[in-house]
Amino acid sequence: MDFSSYTDGFFEVNAKNGFLPKVAPLQKLPATYTALQEVIDEMPIVKDDGTPGLLATEGKIETAVDQLPNYLAEVSKETDPVLLQALYRTYAFITSAYTLAPAHFTFLKTGKYGKAYNRLPAQVAQPFVAVSEKMEVFPWLDYHYAYSLGNYNKIDPQGGFNWENLGMCAKFSGMPDERGFIMLHVDINQHSPKLIGGIEKTLQADNTDGIAEGLAQVHEAAKAANERRKLMWEASRWKHYNDFRVFIMGIKGNDDIFGEGLVYEGVSEEHRQYRGQTGAQDNIIPTLDIFSGIISFYPENELTQYLLDLRQYRPVCIQRFLEDLRQYMIKNPLIENLAAAGHSAGMISLLGILDEVYAFRNGHWQFVQKYIMANTVYPKATGGTPIISWIPNQLKAVLATMKHGFANMPADAPGFDREAWLDAYNRKEQLLDKQLRVLHGEAYNPDEVFEMNAQFGLEDNK
Repeated sequence: MDFSSYTDGFFEVNAKNGFLPKVAPLQKLPATYTALQEVIDEMPIVKDDGTPGLLATEGKIETAVDQLPNYLAEVSKETDPVLLQALYRTYAFITSAYTLAPAHFTFLKTGKYGKAYNRLPAQVAQPFVAVSEKMEVFPWLDYHYAYSLGNYNKIDPQGGFNWENLGMCAKFSGMPDERGFIMLHVDINQHSPKLIGGIEKTLQADNTDGIAEGLAQVHEAAKAANERRKLMWEASRWKHYNDFRVFIMGIKGNDDIFGEGLVYEGVSEEHRQYRGQTGAQDNIIPTLDIFSGIISFYPENELTQYLLDLRQYRPVCIQRFLEDLRQYMIKNPLIENLAAAGHSAGMISLLGILDEVYAFRNGHWQFVQKYIMANTVYPKATGGTPIISWIPNQLKAVLATMKHGFANMPADAPGFDREAWLDAYNRKEQLLDKQLRVLHGEAYNPDEVFEMNAQFGLEDNK
């Protein structure tokens, strides 16, 4: 693999940047697009100065959008990838705010999501589609260019990527829990350069020591990312997720909100459907799935198809990286190669990596139980996937890979406690089995499902 070839001018996948942008995103649009920037500044439910914004009052975002000029001619001339990203982010936020405002206000009145608008006015639709086509991405709020990785600004420019030092360039609620929720995703990705560097070192090593060093580095990066992920509980309080959740809902899979889809006026009269912004569009866990061999154990079902569908909702350069890595690992399967070489240290690191993937997914599963299941009866995640069965599908794949790795561990591996590993594995398997039995009932208590983690010593927020 050539680790120097994955770039689009904004993202650049390598050991220097990982999955973070190669340059800081533009915080504000240039003067040409003043009217667009004014809508973004005025839009949040709570603005930066603490006063109510457009989304605080029913009908105001519609008025603001009606008054926007059509910048199609201007955006069609743009070629700078950094400016195009900022324009894409701006139009994505305005599109979601406008179309989903009715669903938001219905939720405030009834506790249930209402219908979204199913037509996007031409002054937004035409330039948005033009920008998205230049960037080869769908014209809808995404994780990379819009809501998360391309939406941060550093409060202290000399500071790091810890979420406490990150603000949002564009926002929906404007409240601290929204900032903590999505900026923690950027925070987690500060460890992606080390992750990519470890993978590169592993794949390019020509001796066992080099392979061991690379795998140990990947393990360390995965562990560090997991430690940051656990801070979600304090960065964004679960009871406040619904303050902004509706605005990151997608069209596809959410028929109750969008019906047959969204018409982009002035572009075409077809109803389009795109998946919503979701952390499942992040790259760390998919990369580890491919690298470690978990992808070979994905169940063949509709839920796995959802997962693979989300691969399209990434920058093209990252899609190419993931596909090249997949092709490489098919020819060079890690577990089998380590087992054939009797590489105990490498296999121990690999089992550690698998354990971190499990912890990440089980932690995410706990987020779902509290942030979503305990907050709303709506059965779909923001990406349009079913919330109850989506993550367990991936957890099963992780557990199957762990079992396969253990079966291939050299019997005399120094420093590896087989009995302790089996005990920990059995607790993971029993927890998931017990949770799924409860969830198969017609009525269930999400708190009961959540609290089972403590019974098995696998709680995420100790």
